Amino acid sequence: MKRGFYTILAAQFFSALADNALLIAAIGALRDMHAPQAYEPLLKLFFTVSYVLLAAFVGAFADSMPKGRVMLISNGIKIFGCLTMFAGMHPLAAYAIVGLGAAAYSPAKYGILTELLPHRQLVVANGWIEGLTVVAIILGTVVGGLLVKPDIAHALLSFDLPLIDTGIDTIAQMSIGIIGGIYLVAAIFNLYIPDTGVDHRILKKNPVYLIHDFNHCLMLLWRDKLGQISLAVTTLFWGAGATLQFIVLKWAEAALRMDLSKASMLQGVVAVGVAVGAGLAAKMISMRRSVKVIPLGIAMGLIVIGMNFIHDLWIAVPLLVIIGALSGFFVVPMNALLQHRGHILMGAGHSIAVQNFNENLSILLMTGLYALLIRQDLPVYAVITLFGLFVSGSMFFVKKRHEANQREFDDVILLDNTRQ
Repeated sequence: MKRGFYTILAAQFFSALADNALLIAAIGALRDMHAPQAYEPLLKLFFTVSYVLLAAFVGAFADSMPKGRVMLISNGIKIFGCLTMFAGMHPLAAYAIVGLGAAAYSPAKYGILTELLPHRQLVVANGWIEGLTVVAIILGTVVGGLLVKPDIAHALLSFDLPLIDTGIDTIAQMSIGIIGGIYLVAAIFNLYIPDTGVDHRILKKNPVYLIHDFNHCLMLLWRDKLGQISLAVTTLFWGAGATLQFIVLKWAEAALRMDLSKASMLQGVVAVGVAVGAGLAAKMISMRRSVKVIPLGIAMGLIVIGMNFIHDLWIAVPLLVIIGALSGFFVVPMNALLQHRGHILMGAGHSIAVQNFNENLSILLMTGLYALLIRQDLPVYAVITLFGLFVSGSMFFVKKRHEANQREFDDVILLDNTRQ
């Protein structure tokens, strides 16, 4: 691998680490404000709204200049959002600014790989990016949890720099300030990402054309027999995964009597499971057999309901690892199939834009629905049951849809053979 690739990896790692640590810090800030509990899942909604609203435009922005510069500008937007939260802006609004930076960052970090590396190294490069992002998610939730842990937070607050008044007086300010420093580390690595020398003139700048072109690609992938199945699975996975983050926090508080710091560690446990499942899937499941893993999605939804009967940490941890492992095992092959179909139908860049749009729209809808249920004071155990049944039911519907597509394909082959 070229040296520039490792610089990209480092920039992506620290940026994703800060994103996930900031989520925990923002939840802590909301609780310090005594904000309604329904505001907490809305953090994810405000973060992802830019992915949906700007899906047709962020690709063009990423192609308008060297990708390293795009990543630097996008990371700068994240730093600005972090600073506004530090200065006292409402966490929902500040986290929305961070989400704007993340939406612009996403196509650049994937697009630069195709410019920097030969085709034969792209699969390995994407594997490194995804694997390191999972590690960043795990460590980010751990770091965020440690920063809001009372004894650690007070120890950090008591530390003063000689002759310098930092103006940091609260746990929230201290946490957000440290996370802002992590974003700065990512920005430093952004400065050293090499210019690949690719011409960055945009072919089309008309926003009407960009929207029309994006809509065409969206319909193309949803009408494809294999594309629609893989897109449905990954869309459901990311929406369910984002919602599960908040369910785990509330469930840990109700069933295991954990505070935010300890509950955030359980989010990391789920992420560990996802990493294990993803690794096993990469070794055991070929793209040709990718649709065979759909039943695992049904099983995962049913196992989630088992959380209702767990009140012991030592049983909760392996259960959450299993849930994460099932998630990673069934989503990785489907994601590979989706990328393959997208590349064939419309090219990698357009495919990533369509995938981001659908997955983040799912996050918006599912976290919004979860916030509504919490606002209605529905017990977390009822929410878990509804969530598990929804995931299993949706995956069962996807399985039936795929089987119907297969029968239709077999009928066409049979008809062609009879005509011959």
